[in-house]
Amino acid sequence: MVSANREMAVYCFDTLVAHYNKEQPPPPAFDEGEHPLFVTWKKVVNGGEPRLRGCIGTLEARCIINGFKDYALTSALRDRRFPPIQSKELPTLQCTVSILTNYETAANYLDWEVGKHGIIIEFTDPDYNTRRNATYLPEVAAHEGWTVIEAIDSLIRKAGYSGPITESLRKQIRLTRYQSTLFTMQYSEYVSYVKNTRGLAPTINGVKP
Repeated sequence: MVSANREMAVYCFDTLVAHYNKEQPPPPAFDEGEHPLFVTWKKVVNGGEPRLRGCIGTLEARCIINGFKDYALTSALRDRRFPPIQSKELPTLQCTVSILTNYETAANYLDWEVGKHGIIIEFTDPDYNTRRNATYLPEVAAHEGWTVIEAIDSLIRKAGYSGPITESLRKQIRLTRYQSTLFTMQYSEYVSYVKNTRGLAPTINGVKP
């Protein structure tokens, strides 16, 4: 099984740096494979709690080299919840790469563990008779301190449902649980990695190293 690793996080930083410099990133230092994956960018200011700046990925397996290249930029620049990350923010960023594994159909909406499973919910919106779905990665519910039901209710809202959340609505949820491996890298760690492996620190147009 392929696990998320340092080289994947480096490649996401390389891809974002190359975007700002209007050039191609160097080739990745990990092997090709096919897996569902996510890229998460957070911003750390004055040593405080990291704040989400973008998180996008795919629940379907895809080639991980192009996958990380695409989602490094999509999550940084096109997450509709946030303005695009600017090059001057790079020194404050941390990148988390996730490889998703062990997909299982749950017996019901309670059949998963906070801190162990990521979840995908699917349900029919009773007001519009449309299908809705959304996911939280395994670390989200634990980080927020949610119970199983609080996470489910938050995810129902994330899916776009604005009506009353009832027990009958929860019971008609089709829930898929999964696990993940992840690796988190700070920008300063990325700079050190590049210096040690390539001999030069990364440079970004208009940004001091």
